[in-house]
Amino acid sequence: MVKKMTCRRALSSNSLGLFSGLALALLGWSCGKTGDQGAAANARIFRVNGVVEELPPGGRTVVIKHEAVPNYMAAMTMEFKVRDANQLRDLAPGDRVSFRMVVTKDAGWIEDLTRTGEEAPLGSGDRASAPQVYVPPLSVGEQMPDFTLTNELGQAITLSQFRGQALALTFFFTRCPFPEYCPRMSRQFEATARRLESLTNGPANWHLLSVSFDPENDTPEVLKRYAGFYHYNPEHWSFVSGSPSDIARLAGLCDLTVRKEGASFSHNLRTVVLDTNARLRTVLIGNDWSPEELAAQLIAPDGGKPR
Repeated sequence: MVKKMTCRRALSSNSLGLFSGLALALLGWSCGKTGDQGAAANARIFRVNGVVEELPPGGRTVVIKHEAVPNYMAAMTMEFKVRDANQLRDLAPGDRVSFRMVVTKDAGWIEDLTRTGEEAPLGSGDRASAPQVYVPPLSVGEQMPDFTLTNELGQAITLSQFRGQALALTFFFTRCPFPEYCPRMSRQFEATARRLESLTNGPANWHLLSVSFDPENDTPEVLKRYAGFYHYNPEHWSFVSGSPSDIARLAGLCDLTVRKEGASFSHNLRTVVLDTNARLRTVLIGNDWSPEELAAQLIAPDGGKPR
């Protein structure tokens, strides 16, 4: 298991911004600055201010509530990786900080992290809204109930129609720009599908399901356009959403936490695998799992030992 990650993303009403941001994330960045030590070539670099909210175990990440980043993303709270763990040594929740955010095509991190002020308690208006109604997550071996969802083709589908196939579900929303979060989940699914489809005499009874928790924005038309960026094959991969209540319940069963933070989403990262009888086989936490790992879970015999 890998560590839990969060991403909190502000919403935008500008539909053009949705795909311009996605295109940048997928097609690569032009170099924003030159001569910055530690920054990768062909990276976009931003100077950002924020407040430390949490220092997760492991000493390699920090959760920061940061200001809006012009021409990239709105104010939000998210967990960042750091290249130099020593920069976290003297930090504490509530510290004001300034840092450099580096974003490449497939990765993102922060560096040059500096404490700039005393504790800054959040006001009541800054607090996140209450999380979704709690639904106990499934345990390994338990059966997933049926749900009716709508796919990128505008068709109603049910989880039960995938009986007889191993099914992997992950969660995302199309307006998420940071490459380590929702875009990485989609890239990992793309690589998994490519691996499984390339197997000689490989099994065909598998399916990938990318579930959007932003049904207000992620209509079938939006999902279909987004899916095209990842060269998906609808025979083996669907992009779906559904009613807010159904998505919240499905997310809870998969141990995914999603809540609104003002006009933003806060969520962790979960990918789950169901066997051919819709029983939970495994839960992949965070984003450090490999396409090879997921592919192996999808083709493992149902009688094998679940992870």
